[in-house]
Amino acid sequence: MGFFDKIKQGLAKTRASFTNTLDEVFTNADAIDEDFFEELEETLILADLGMDTVNRLMEELRRRVVNRGLTTTEHVRFNLKLILNDMLNVGSSELNLSTKPSVMLVIGVNGVGKTTTIGKIAKQLVDQGKQVTLVAGDTFRAAAADQLEIWADRSGAGIVRQNEGADPAAVVFDGIQSAKAKGSDVIIIDTAGRLHNKTNLMNELNKISRVVDRELPGAAKEVLLVLDGTTGQNGLIQAKQFKEIAGVTAIAITKLDGTAKGGIVIAVADALKVPVKFVGVGEQAEDLMPFVAKDFVEALI
Repeated sequence: MGFFDKIKQGLAKTRASFTNTLDEVFTNADAIDEDFFEELEETLILADLGMDTVNRLMEELRRRVVNRGLTTTEHVRFNLKLILNDMLNVGSSELNLSTKPSVMLVIGVNGVGKTTTIGKIAKQLVDQGKQVTLVAGDTFRAAAADQLEIWADRSGAGIVRQNEGADPAAVVFDGIQSAKAKGSDVIIIDTAGRLHNKTNLMNELNKISRVVDRELPGAAKEVLLVLDGTTGQNGLIQAKQFKEIAGVTAIAITKLDGTAKGGIVIAVADALKVPVKFVGVGEQAEDLMPFVAKDFVEALI
């Protein structure tokens, strides 16, 4: 099953509410008038695109209707897709793994599926023939390293861990040395997700980044933020805070199969101007999929 079919299936809850309502808006419209625009705007807001994103979208759509003389709902729908696609295309959707080793620092609050996402990415990379080292940098959460070790066993990746409460930067240092010695292609670092104490988290992530930069100067580095799609606008708030403190370069949105508000994908990409690179629509490793903006929009509308 390709990305389009899988994302269409994974967005079933969103499609059942948003897509059906959207179809009604377009089908029942007598004209491209203010009533039509108001109904369309309300539908987009209910899909969790967020007010700022919807305002920008509607402004651009109105401009196109006037400038291009759009008179049919099908023309408006087509342009809506184009605008959404532009909002999602804010950078490359592929991970930058251009050096050996490359580094992926994975961040996000506890409970979003961060460690599981790391495991699924590791499995995909190992299946591609890459040697992967996982680093258990979340030393504060009980059993975090144990959970990561389970995924290391499942995926065939190596793992470097220390005891609970150890200095995360020291674990990262050991992980880098181990990865160098083994000739690993990719180092994936798990981190703690204590966003309620932003200063401590910022200091910790900065310390880890300094270790990476010192030990692997010039290495390709991704800072992957994992968000829980079911949290909607709360996830967007988290995303803004993490971008502020950690220089996010990529986003993974999990649990999209569990929400009727899949529009959060568009809201996050548009608000942060950071590309979504993975979306999760199920429990299996292959259910975390590299993101394809055009197919996502087609599946949504």
